[in-house]
Amino acid sequence: MSHSAEGNVFQTPPPLSQGVGYGIAVGVGAVFAIGMSLTSWLLSRYMNEIQDSEMFMTAKHTIKAGLTASAVVSSWTIATTLLTSTTYGYLYGVSGPFWYAAGASVQILLFSVAAVELKRKAPNAQTYLQVVKVRYGSAVHLLYTTYSGVYQIITTVNLLVGGSAVFASMTGVNRDAICYLLPIGVVIYTLMGGIKATFITDWIHTVIIYIIMLIALFVFYTTSDIAGSPTKVWELLRDAAALHPVDGNAGGQYLTMRSQEGGYVGLVFIGAGFAACVDSQLFQKAIAADPRTTSTGYILGGLSWFTIPFVLASTFGLAAAALEHLPEWPTFPNRMNDYEVASGLAMPYAALAMMGNGGVVAVLLMIFMAVTSAMSSETVATTALVTYNVYQAYIKPKATGRELLYFSHFITVGFAIFCSSIAVAFNHGGFSVGFLITAIGIFVDSAIVPMACTIMWRKQSAAAAFIVPPLCSIFGLIAWFCTTYTHHGVVTITTLNANLPLVAGNITALCSPLILTPLITYLKPDNFNWQILKDQIHRGDDEHVTVSATHPEDAASAAARAEREKQAEEENDRSLHKARNRSLFLGLFLTISLVILWPIPMYASSYVFSTAFFTGWVAFLFIWAFFAAGVILFLPIVEGYREIGLVVNRVLGRRSKRRETTVLVQGEQLEDTGTVTASSEKTTATSSESKVET
Repeated sequence: MSHSAEGNVFQTPPPLSQGVGYGIAVGVGAVFAIGMSLTSWLLSRYMNEIQDSEMFMTAKHTIKAGLTASAVVSSWTIATTLLTSTTYGYLYGVSGPFWYAAGASVQILLFSVAAVELKRKAPNAQTYLQVVKVRYGSAVHLLYTTYSGVYQIITTVNLLVGGSAVFASMTGVNRDAICYLLPIGVVIYTLMGGIKATFITDWIHTVIIYIIMLIALFVFYTTSDIAGSPTKVWELLRDAAALHPVDGNAGGQYLTMRSQEGGYVGLVFIGAGFAACVDSQLFQKAIAADPRTTSTGYILGGLSWFTIPFVLASTFGLAAAALEHLPEWPTFPNRMNDYEVASGLAMPYAALAMMGNGGVVAVLLMIFMAVTSAMSSETVATTALVTYNVYQAYIKPKATGRELLYFSHFITVGFAIFCSSIAVAFNHGGFSVGFLITAIGIFVDSAIVPMACTIMWRKQSAAAAFIVPPLCSIFGLIAWFCTTYTHHGVVTITTLNANLPLVAGNITALCSPLILTPLITYLKPDNFNWQILKDQIHRGDDEHVTVSATHPEDAASAAARAEREKQAEEENDRSLHKARNRSLFLGLFLTISLVILWPIPMYASSYVFSTAFFTGWVAFLFIWAFFAAGVILFLPIVEGYREIGLVVNRVLGRRSKRRETTVLVQGEQLEDTGTVTASSEKTTATSSESKVET
């Protein structure tokens, strides 16, 4: 089969019609756009939640642990997560899904420490890069802004490239058209609801992905006619290994953690995964989070995200390996060709073999959810980056909150059009989704250590912060190209995408700053005063409009509010200090467990799974999948039930004066978010009497 860019490179015709592809891309996108626009209107109408610049960019720092966790899972789950992890399961067996999950989840767990420190030291920041500018000045700030911007553009392009490939292969739609259609709904609900709409849609998207994941898990391991039990799957994988043994695996088996290429996958994603910490959208989630629940949200998010590649790839990836030699497989009697493997088609082909066309529709929905929710996060983050770190920082420093909000709307639309156009170019250039996500760390990993030290080490010098990232990026590129040439004799996209060169490039870029940063710093160490961040970074000047649009505060109320805010700040600092220590302990413990204590003994022993052991492994997949799905589905509802009930009561006209004002008095949850009793002037006028009663 020709692998040229011309003509049809897929061995099987699309199982679904173009109408299904365009219907999901446009129709489901429209449903989300309308639904989130309606939600934003309800919050504005019944909770007085006005979209000023602070609400648009930071949600007033009030997002609780459940939504934070689901947002972390959603922003970490891109199309490549689903497609590439499944491909590794297909290529390397049980080790591929595990190493992908472990290698790319430790960053979330460790990032929780940086998230808490950012909340402690710069509580009013709208973006992390504002901290960089205040501490080091314009040169370092522009450098880090470039690193973040490049990563966000590449990630968003990667979303569209991966999503369009699956839509085209499964429905025959035009890939270029899909690149422009997928962002439309994202842009609409982001404009209407800002980052809070992003959090809510992240939750909905993630819940849908978990539901489909659980369905596929049950079908493959319990109800399928061609698999249907762990024992049958074990037999099919043994048969597959006999037909085409896996190079570098113990005994050529799929059922072993002793996999040389699987181990390389773990190292690649430890490096490539840390690249995401350059992405300002991850900091944006931390900034929007409630200070009291930031740590919990990130730890739960990391543990829950682990199931996405681990469980999904252990389902669809192993299904692809087990079923490929059966007549039910779409390309039977042929195996998938290189282009199909590189395009991530192991997942949709496995769904087609297991569940027919309904399985393909489910995969398309998952891809749609992954692409749009992650793109929404990237859009808000890039909008904040350009608005605060380019426009306000260098073009119009005295811009009002309203001007910042208007400018951010233009950036939201422009970013979507720009990334869609770049994705079309990448489609025609022949870049695969796997290449983009695994190589990006070589370019940006060098900024990770200096960025972490910016918020955690007062002695790091501006010289170290400025010199180390570009220098170590060059080191990473040299290691990547030299390893490629040494082992393959030629440097092409294919050879650059081999696992060993990617390991060399990513790990060099990530680890070399560990040596250079302290070395350069101690030539002339700094002694930064963290209080400067609190004094020089302020919230938007339009924030007051959400306190009360029709009843401005008098002097006494303003003084009381200021006193409450001071007490809350002191309490937050104490709780965040404890949360930082807790995050550090849990992050290190879980990282060591997932990367060393669990896999290394199994790798060293060269153990090949028995039927009983594989059955236990599958049982563990079910347990972890239900844990993660339960956390993501129910925790946000439990945490937000009071606010949900309040909105429902107001919509239905069942207002309880006593209850509403009690919530406000206890309430700093609602009061801090800028909400007031907006149902009527009468309720507002009687609030002081209700406070006395309460």
